[in-house]
Amino acid sequence: MLSNLRNIGIVAHIDAGKTTTTERILFYTQKIHKHGDVHDGNTTTDFMVQERERGITIQSAAVSCEWKGKAINIIDTPGHVDFTMEVERSLRVLDGAVCVLCAVGGVQPQSETVWRQANRYNVPRLAFVNKMDRMGADFGRVVGQLREKLKANAVPIELPIGREEGFVGVVDLLKMKGIVYDEASEGKKFTEGDIPAELRDEAELARAELVEKVADLDEEVMEAFLEKGDLSNEELLPAIRRQVVAGRLVPVLCGTSLRDKGVQPLLDAIVEFLPSPLDRPSVTATDLKSGESVERKQSDTELLTSLVFKISTDPYVGRLFFVRVYGGILKKGANAYNPRTKKRERIMKIVRLFADAQQEVDELRAGDIGAVVGLKECTTGDTLCSEMKPCYLERITAPQPVMFMAIEPKSSADKDKLVASMQALAAEDPTCQFREDEETGQTILSGMGELHLEILVDRLKREFKCAANTGKPMVSYAETVTKPAQTTFMFDRELGGKRHAVELTIAVKPLERGAGRQITLSRDFRNAVPDKHLQECVEQGMADGIATGVLARFQMADIAAEVLGANVIDPEVSDEVAFRSAAMMGFREAAEKAAPEFLEPIMKLEITTPPESVGEVLGDLNSRRGSVLDMEQRGDMQVVHAHVPLARLFGYSTSIRSLTKGRASYSMEPDKFELVPKAVRDEILAM
Repeated sequence: MLSNLRNIGIVAHIDAGKTTTTERILFYTQKIHKHGDVHDGNTTTDFMVQERERGITIQSAAVSCEWKGKAINIIDTPGHVDFTMEVERSLRVLDGAVCVLCAVGGVQPQSETVWRQANRYNVPRLAFVNKMDRMGADFGRVVGQLREKLKANAVPIELPIGREEGFVGVVDLLKMKGIVYDEASEGKKFTEGDIPAELRDEAELARAELVEKVADLDEEVMEAFLEKGDLSNEELLPAIRRQVVAGRLVPVLCGTSLRDKGVQPLLDAIVEFLPSPLDRPSVTATDLKSGESVERKQSDTELLTSLVFKISTDPYVGRLFFVRVYGGILKKGANAYNPRTKKRERIMKIVRLFADAQQEVDELRAGDIGAVVGLKECTTGDTLCSEMKPCYLERITAPQPVMFMAIEPKSSADKDKLVASMQALAAEDPTCQFREDEETGQTILSGMGELHLEILVDRLKREFKCAANTGKPMVSYAETVTKPAQTTFMFDRELGGKRHAVELTIAVKPLERGAGRQITLSRDFRNAVPDKHLQECVEQGMADGIATGVLARFQMADIAAEVLGANVIDPEVSDEVAFRSAAMMGFREAAEKAAPEFLEPIMKLEITTPPESVGEVLGDLNSRRGSVLDMEQRGDMQVVHAHVPLARLFGYSTSIRSLTKGRASYSMEPDKFELVPKAVRDEILAM
């Protein structure tokens, strides 16, 4: 039954314990009989060689299990900032999420990023405060940060029993019982009894706060609360579920996954409070023919509507296309329609995934997540639907790469193999991009950071058997315009003995930071050039101009370009070559008139340092063109939040260790793009 299905993601900042929590979930649901550990490199979901070597999650991995009669599909996502696209596309298709937080670190930079991503897709979530056994663990502080930093209506449904090394279990505020875990049984055995006397007053206050917050939100139980001042669990549990599903409440649990404490109540909360596909709203799609919005209910009886949200390469079966089915049934041997390519795709094979293992099945029903083998022209974000009434779902947007490096094959004979291998990587990962530099002839590989590029090169070597020489990683700047401008551009050339000519009027203007790129064709232009194919040629020419920029071949950002009109010289000479060339060259001319400038990626940096080293840290940030946002005390350490240009952060890990005698740590995430100072502009132009 669809009501008994939970599609959830495990999301968090790096090193908060996502993979360990997933491993314990599989252990307690008896999907695995012996749990692995990240530091041993033997966990179920970190199956890539690079993940096991580095002890981090790089790719999201799908597993499934059962708990108390409910089927749970889980996607364990990366926490490192370089692989944020994996989190983005996972949250796009999930119905709920568990946000794991470190009891010592609290809400960290990547915690904020994944929380914003979950907000974007309105994903209901629970919070699990992990590592309660660590020195400096503070459950109350983390709950406070959830409320203050993430603006979450966070309400504890558990309290910890014991602190730091003395953490032994939790107080269940729903049952008003204490749960103490037996370490010798790896947490399989636990004792449920009375709340310890020293915690009873705190537990009663926390229970009262929980009931009051739920009653404030839920009209159905408000009357009972006003009469009795409390709610029975028969009233309270459904009310909590309603508010979690609506996104108005975030229950907070605690435990230590590594020490096998608190995971079973987390499983209870997942099946009790997180939504099934039936609890989620109907998905909104766009009708391919009319362009109007259409609703698709999450039901087997609907027309087929599904989204390809991820592609990976399997060494045995080839490409795996991860699919979330929203409506209808995806059947083996049947055809599905791809609205982007306007072609049918044959469903050759369907599998359910358990990390790197596969189980072949005949169909995927509404609400299911699985993978399809044998698709020919699918890319990440494509819709597979019924050909009777084709529609397409909103595509997944990939962030812009912020770093690049030159890459070349070890020998000229390997050039084609290198290109084919990079094409395969780019198909899997939309944040991996490559292009050939027109001026130097070099192949440029772009990604989200130094680690991302390092992993891509390593995968080329190991998985694709394609060794390559690489240059030094460099910052991927962007270009933009700073004022509106307009031009009328006449393209008139003879190519291959044939004349190509057309005149276009093009306008450009700057957009707000983060607004991206917009290309529009005015009504006047469409009236002058009604041919859809020629309109597409113009859009492609404009896109080519935006991709190559006007100052130093960097992509343009935060820019709107519009074709205002066209002067068709003659239908014979005003052909697709003329329109595409005029669009690209006319755009460049307009952009050059619009005071173009460079944009640089700015990172949000969080540094945790001993108080005596704060002065050195701040001085170093100042030398890197950094600006301090705020500072806070966290236990006996000082936390500094700052904005720093990515270009000034190469080798920062070595510097921060040297400045603080190895006692400081830091994390960072891309935050925004800003105009570069004049001195930096001159440096880039001189590169």
